[in-house]
Amino acid sequence: MVLRYPFETPPEQGCVTEIAEGVLWARLPLPMALDHVNVYALDEGDHWTIFDAGLDSKRNRALWGTLLNGPLAGKPVRRVIASHHHPDHIGLAGWFQAEGAALWTSRTAWLFARMLVLDAQERPLPEVLDYWRRAGMDARILSERAADRPFNFCDVVAPMPLGFHRLADGQLIRAAGRDWDVRLGQGHAPDQVTLWSRDCNLVLGADQLLPGISPNLGVYATEPDADPVAEWIDSCTRLLAHARDDHLVLPGHKLPFTGLPLRLRQKIENHHSALRRLHSHLAQPRHASACFAPLFKREITDGVYGLALVEAVAHLNHLVATGSARRTEDADGVWLWEAM
Repeated sequence: MVLRYPFETPPEQGCVTEIAEGVLWARLPLPMALDHVNVYALDEGDHWTIFDAGLDSKRNRALWGTLLNGPLAGKPVRRVIASHHHPDHIGLAGWFQAEGAALWTSRTAWLFARMLVLDAQERPLPEVLDYWRRAGMDARILSERAADRPFNFCDVVAPMPLGFHRLADGQLIRAAGRDWDVRLGQGHAPDQVTLWSRDCNLVLGADQLLPGISPNLGVYATEPDADPVAEWIDSCTRLLAHARDDHLVLPGHKLPFTGLPLRLRQKIENHHSALRRLHSHLAQPRHASACFAPLFKREITDGVYGLALVEAVAHLNHLVATGSARRTEDADGVWLWEAM
């Protein structure tokens, strides 16, 4: 069993690739190392449903205009299904809502997105700075972040009108002439929506089902004792019971692929391997920022330092939750983790 990629190249910007009858794939750019997000248009006859919407930016609004006046011309978008609350997926949902589309997503995704888009800060909150400090953030980086305007959802997420349609685990919905089972994933984002067609082999996998890369599993100041690694492994195990080799997975990033059972087992083992390396590294007490090497096996630059730090805390929290490590504090109140 291997992963296979039936579509060797992604669609050009402003163009689409037909995946199956009534299911079109497009790409939108992202201003980061992972430079794209996949979005999908589902043909409903007299209108479109879109699965994920991309960041809110002038460039992406223009690209949606190109799509809507080109390959999607002649029918309006009447429904947006947002897989989860991260800006590259829900960013333009409110823009489509303002034009008459309904938003469908999980309750948790909607609550997170609407809360965050209303919460603009000019400087990091004291609780956030304290969390970064206690996690062992490099003093230089902490000082720079304390003085800068932090990332705000409202910078890249359009205002979201009140109201949405809830998608719940086990629900059945109709789209593109097919019945789809809603299965929610956890770990990368709470209650992330994936859709599994009953009528063919298609799976809309979002960031829960990616080939070749793993999404960030992060712990933040809002819930510093969270264990997203356990949630992720549990979700992969649960979804494995539904996965087939012939499923064509339409992911949030990278290329559509088959071989989902193998990929889910890889995801589970990747994190177990990382946890074993981390446990060995904790033979002596370590700050989270001193745990990058065994987890990532590559140099962590300033551009990804924050993501690396929150993922390190996630794996350390999991070791504590499973009784494999303990957390104490040094003389400055910075957390230290040590293997047990």
